[in-house]
Amino acid sequence: MIVEVIAGLASGSVALLSDALHMGTDVLGLGMALAAVKLAKRQAPAHRTFGTYRLEILAALANGVLLFAVAIYILYEAWQRIRNPEGVTSGAMLIVAVVGLIVNLISFKLLTAGAKESINVKGAFFEVLSDLLGSIGVIIAAIIVALTGWTYADPLIGAAIGLFILPRTWRLTAQAVRVLMEAAPPGMEIDEVRAAVAAIDGVATVHDMHVWTLTSGLDSAAAHVIIDQGADLGSVLTGVHTVLAERYNVVHATIQVEPQGFEHPTTSI
Repeated sequence: MIVEVIAGLASGSVALLSDALHMGTDVLGLGMALAAVKLAKRQAPAHRTFGTYRLEILAALANGVLLFAVAIYILYEAWQRIRNPEGVTSGAMLIVAVVGLIVNLISFKLLTAGAKESINVKGAFFEVLSDLLGSIGVIIAAIIVALTGWTYADPLIGAAIGLFILPRTWRLTAQAVRVLMEAAPPGMEIDEVRAAVAAIDGVATVHDMHVWTLTSGLDSAAAHVIIDQGADLGSVLTGVHTVLAERYNVVHATIQVEPQGFEHPTTSI
């Protein structure tokens, strides 16, 4: 990042500075992602009954906000450079961009597997992916400027990098917000889950069912299950937990079993 900032300022390259800013968000983003993973593994205080799993989601959200800010800044700088063109030193651009590409390829390889399992790591993965493509863009811009002298290639590719980041950042941020809002996991239909539980032998009706994501790969559920007269409580509970775990991958469920006619003393949500 430091090398790219110095080279970007020295060469006057918006594309190189854009890539440097991506590197800067990587430093912060990867740092937050790593800190969140480490803290999530620690023993949480007693009052944090769900532990510190949500730190990963908060880190992902912070990464998304950072990426948004960087993308907007890049687009602004590119627009300013298009309005007021400046000379660009293509040689420095090319050398630094190639080094940046090598670094990003290594980071990309290291994060590929983890991005499939954790929204937090996915945030870091997207940052490195955007950096990798940014380095490629800078290389292309440097070659165009060197061969043709068309300096507009630099701000235009810088703007393209900024535009590339935005939709992926939006999806990452939306995912994090969805988890923080305790919405049901993507693709899960609550009515379908409720019907599946209600179809278990001994279950009369189901109400107050909630399913949410605690952190990446860990979905939770809570429900009130009214059982038939004479139904075996243990069998019903086993059936509910089995259906939730095997069909919907919800392994952390809190089920309140109620007899018919039972009136809950508090207001249902």
